[in-house]
Amino acid sequence: MAPEMTTLKGKPFDRASLESLMRRRMFYTPSFDIYGGVSGLYDYGPPGSALTNNIIDVWRKHFVLRENMLEVDCTMLTPHDVLKTSGHVDKFADWMCKDPNTGEIFRADHLVEAVLEARLKGDKEARGEKVEVEEEDPKKKKKKVKNITIVKLDDAAVQEYQEVLNKIDNYNGEELGLLMKKYDIRNPANNNELTPPVAFNLMFQTAIGPSSNLPGYLRPETAQGQFLNFAKLLDFNQQQMPFASASIGKSFRNEISPRQGLLRVREFLMAEIEHFVDPEGGKKHPHFDEVKDVELELLNREVQLEGKAEVETTTIGKAVETGLVDNETLGYFLARIQLFLLKIGIDPKKIRFRQHMANEMAHYAADCWDAELLTSYGWIECVGCADRSAYDLSVHMKKTGAPLVVREPRKEPLRIEEWQCELDKKKFGPKFKKDGKTVEAAIEALSQDLREKLSLDMEKEGKIVIDVAGVGDGKVEVPKELITIEKRTRVENVREYTPNVIEPSFGIGRIFYALCEHSYWTREQDEARGVLSFPPTVAPTKVLIVPLSSHTDFKPFVRKLSNSLQDIGVSSRVDDSGASIGKRYSRNDELGTPLGITIDFQSVKDNTFTLRDRDSTEQVRASLDDICSAISSLVTGREKWADISARLPKFEGQEVD
Repeated sequence: MAPEMTTLKGKPFDRASLESLMRRRMFYTPSFDIYGGVSGLYDYGPPGSALTNNIIDVWRKHFVLRENMLEVDCTMLTPHDVLKTSGHVDKFADWMCKDPNTGEIFRADHLVEAVLEARLKGDKEARGEKVEVEEEDPKKKKKKVKNITIVKLDDAAVQEYQEVLNKIDNYNGEELGLLMKKYDIRNPANNNELTPPVAFNLMFQTAIGPSSNLPGYLRPETAQGQFLNFAKLLDFNQQQMPFASASIGKSFRNEISPRQGLLRVREFLMAEIEHFVDPEGGKKHPHFDEVKDVELELLNREVQLEGKAEVETTTIGKAVETGLVDNETLGYFLARIQLFLLKIGIDPKKIRFRQHMANEMAHYAADCWDAELLTSYGWIECVGCADRSAYDLSVHMKKTGAPLVVREPRKEPLRIEEWQCELDKKKFGPKFKKDGKTVEAAIEALSQDLREKLSLDMEKEGKIVIDVAGVGDGKVEVPKELITIEKRTRVENVREYTPNVIEPSFGIGRIFYALCEHSYWTREQDEARGVLSFPPTVAPTKVLIVPLSSHTDFKPFVRKLSNSLQDIGVSSRVDDSGASIGKRYSRNDELGTPLGITIDFQSVKDNTFTLRDRDSTEQVRASLDDICSAISSLVTGREKWADISARLPKFEGQEVD
């Protein structure tokens, strides 16, 4: 089970208070709310939209700009054939079970997880330990275990449940069905038995065009558009390898039973990178030395398979050196992912990287690590970083014949001795007629060992017999007058290879929500009103402008300050309501506004203003130019508040209720 969640200041975390704040201040709201809403769909309000855009802005600078990535924006509608080739039509599924009496649907792994966690909570209560029980929101329609039975379990059962929970992502449908039988897991609402788990494809299906002749899907990821454009991107990059493409956009997954608010939704924003690398030479990265000393908390698959959850704290350099992380490029991106998360304000004590186990590995992945963030819902995957090998480019190339490969001149010509088959086309065509292309393709596909064997058959028998599916009885005889098989030397001046792909994939909505939890706290003197301590770089609004009163003398200064902040690209809001200064600041602390400027009568006299820091509530006083310079430094991350308060005169007083 996940450790207990705490606020930014280390106090017990109250999710209901944060979610109430986020809805009340319109960070997000259920879509179609006045019609009763649709589970798994949410709209973002002004502060939520601004926070999302600011996270994306930092992401672009940290990855796209820093790494000279090629950003593309591909369509969300995807033809069936593309996703059939990529494997999503057959394999992009979760396990679903059903209550045959009520028709209620459950996601099998989530149900097993919820029931076992509820039993462990009941055991804790039976042992006299305090257990937090969530208040239920009837609008959320979550399928969770409502009534926790207080029953003390055997120590062995507790350990067994915890081991199952630690391995929950590694079970397939059959294994989940066996767990449901073993632990008698039923519908928590009515104790009905459930059907065995079956696979449910998560893609939204549609038809493209009025005739519905072209079936398609809403994309489940942004990656496929990047793979299909690989040859054009390589050309745009002047055939230089390695390189990376990037894409930011909406993706869609028809979740079986959306729960956990913004963490499991049916439409979500993704930011994905496809880093194309030469597989020869160990997938080295030219900038790996810059991150090799970054320390990560790693939870490897062997530990998970033992039913444990202990992490190993190690530098990424050591993890790659020992083979725990497969290669430098994968390791480079794991370190860069952590640096990005820290930059936007994620709590460093609430980040870990978990390696995928065999059964949960995506069908394309050679190795995969998830950046997981601790939330009140437990450890949640927010970024996946997969080595997709050459899977995607290979399958699309095989399906379409498009040359999704890299061709580069060799430094020295490569001499290759090989068995070559040469056909007499003038005789071959008339002999096999309509089957000619099929037979020719079968000959081209012959391995070197088989060609050598067939050359001996040719000498001995004067003919060869090969397997060709769909022609005659599947065996085709080719006489020696139609084909020559001999060993020749071929000189290769150009190397051709299919790149491998390292893919960091970011769920922006999940990062958004985790950041809100990690930034939330309450002041001891005002626990009813929360504070969201977003870093100035990502805060929805950077500055609150607060005139002391509605006095007409203050109005020109409000306009002047707003214009000056706009000129340096800083967002601001004005609060000139009749509430006290303290209340006005307090309600904007809820929005995460990091800085406040007060206009008072001294401002009218000498053109100076106070600048307030949200977290410490400290204030300094300075001229407009100095205030704007300080704000610019804070918003761009060049300075912290401690630097500003050290060089500008402190100001006492003013913030009173």
